[in-house]
Amino acid sequence: MKTLLSIIFTLLVTLSSYGQKFTHQDTLRGNITPERNWWDVTYYHLSVDLNIKKKSITGTNLIQYKVLKANNTLQIELQAPLKITKIIQNDKKLSFKKDGYSYFIELQKPQEIGAINELTIYYEGKPQESKNPPWSGGLTWKKDRNGNDWIVTTCQGDGASLWWPNKDHAYDEPDSMLISVTIAQHLTNVSNGNLRSVIKNGKTKTFNWFVSNPINNYGVNMNIGDYVHFSEKYKGLNGELDCDYYVLKDNLEIAKKQFKEAPKMLEAFEHWFGPYPFYEDGYKLVEVPYAGMEHQSSVTYGNGFKNGYLGRDVSGTGWGMKFDFILVHESGHEWFANNITHKDVADMWIHEGFTSYAENLFLDYHFGKNACEEYVQGIRKNILNDRPIIGTYNVHHEGSGDMYYKGANILHTLRQLVENDSLWRSILIGLNKDFYHQTVTTQQIENYLSEKTGKDLSAFFNQYLRTIKIPKLEIKKRNGKHSFRYTNIIKGFDMPIRLFSNGKEKWIFPKAEWTFEYLDDNIIVDPNFYIEHHIINED
Repeated sequence: MKTLLSIIFTLLVTLSSYGQKFTHQDTLRGNITPERNWWDVTYYHLSVDLNIKKKSITGTNLIQYKVLKANNTLQIELQAPLKITKIIQNDKKLSFKKDGYSYFIELQKPQEIGAINELTIYYEGKPQESKNPPWSGGLTWKKDRNGNDWIVTTCQGDGASLWWPNKDHAYDEPDSMLISVTIAQHLTNVSNGNLRSVIKNGKTKTFNWFVSNPINNYGVNMNIGDYVHFSEKYKGLNGELDCDYYVLKDNLEIAKKQFKEAPKMLEAFEHWFGPYPFYEDGYKLVEVPYAGMEHQSSVTYGNGFKNGYLGRDVSGTGWGMKFDFILVHESGHEWFANNITHKDVADMWIHEGFTSYAENLFLDYHFGKNACEEYVQGIRKNILNDRPIIGTYNVHHEGSGDMYYKGANILHTLRQLVENDSLWRSILIGLNKDFYHQTVTTQQIENYLSEKTGKDLSAFFNQYLRTIKIPKLEIKKRNGKHSFRYTNIIKGFDMPIRLFSNGKEKWIFPKAEWTFEYLDDNIIVDPNFYIEHHIINED
């Protein structure tokens, strides 16, 4: 979710990651190791008991898994200062070895291929506190204006193992999950999925939330506060969708007004991307004391109940004030991040590039194509081209923060090349249908787009995703004749460009070598293409 402020922050950290040296822990975290790839997680039951006064957790996680290969060592993660106290399988205590924050569990029972087994991990401690949620991970312990406790989780970059033990790699998701949170009687917990029950335990109560769809680890959350609830039914493409809203009591009336944008968001994104991917689990907006985050079916919101991003227009065009940035952007992740999830964090542009582009499509749907085009051109001012969008594989390393605004401009440029908005829309819908509830690689997405557009986009993606070079189009007029070429490109890059010459549309096909062609004067390069250009008149 790292929007403008976070991008600036992370860039200061990551500018040095060109040539970064990775640690043993990075490899353990980022690789699909032999101790991971032999088992497929099918179900989690996470149970958390919070001691707010001590800022501590006592909990368990039951892990159900399917055996894919013969192996008796199972890897999970849990980050300090939390610690595992014991692990039980078939009523027997298992031994384990700790390497950094990875735990290697020695199983006693033979692991037969195809079998469904389970074990339970017991853990406790004081979890890391987030210094700057959501951009730093951990728990946030706050008070609302009335002095009530307000506690939330964030863990996208640092990993869900900051607060609960799990198979902390994006490639494998449980098919379903039960989240049980025990807190003081006067508070409410909101997590992912549907609320199955609230059990009173004397001075405490336990909220049981069930997620019936696959869920990525960082999308799991708990939000604890003095919440009030209101709801509505959205009549969508797959029938009635339960929309539930949880906000602090003092913000109920302003939330009822601002959250009218939620059905508008659903209408626009179902048009462009197909049905909301989690009808069975519903859609929720939950107020939190930070900007917001894309927790699956439990989208968190802290944008002050106003349009823009914290009251600002990230595009500088005026269009950014026509919608609530956090509500629209974080909800867009339900399609790209939660439905279609990257297998490796190096491919996070699949999450952030497509979702940043979704902001433009929201404007296109409700305000027209001109709004979309002006907005996407406006956000270019935030692109730094500091390093490639694709990160380093197998070491849990993200690419540049340009995955947001540059990613959106890459996709907008691709829309121009398709030249058919109906086809483009069908491709976006097809992505969410054909990769429904899957983890994917960027190569799968690139190949899909090449196939469906009927264009070889390999050089296009290599140029924009894997280099910091922005193609430069040079147009020169001499003796009444025009010539043009690309500079600052990789080998094989030959993207066609749309011009307007004396008001007439004209496509040209530049390459690295000069190409000569008679053009009319008064040339305007279509600004919807993310390139630089320079026109020289030598006559």
